[in-house]
Amino acid sequence: MTTPRATVRCPDCGLEETFSKLASARERIEEHREETGHDPDWQLGRFAPGVEQMGDEAGVCGIPDR
Repeated sequence: MTTPRATVRCPDCGLEETFSKLASARERIEEHREETGHDPDWQLGRFAPGVEQMGDEAGVCGIPDR
């Protein structure tokens, strides 16, 4: 089994789901907000050092424009 890229958690209701793709995790966060009004967050897994640096520099992660 591969290491999850992200874990989505909601402190209000105990939701906890793991995802192999960041976009899927981000979509779940938005769905949960719309469905419940809760404010879940996510914990990201580890990435290669270059990927982490690029992400920090970009400051953005998530769903592409629809």
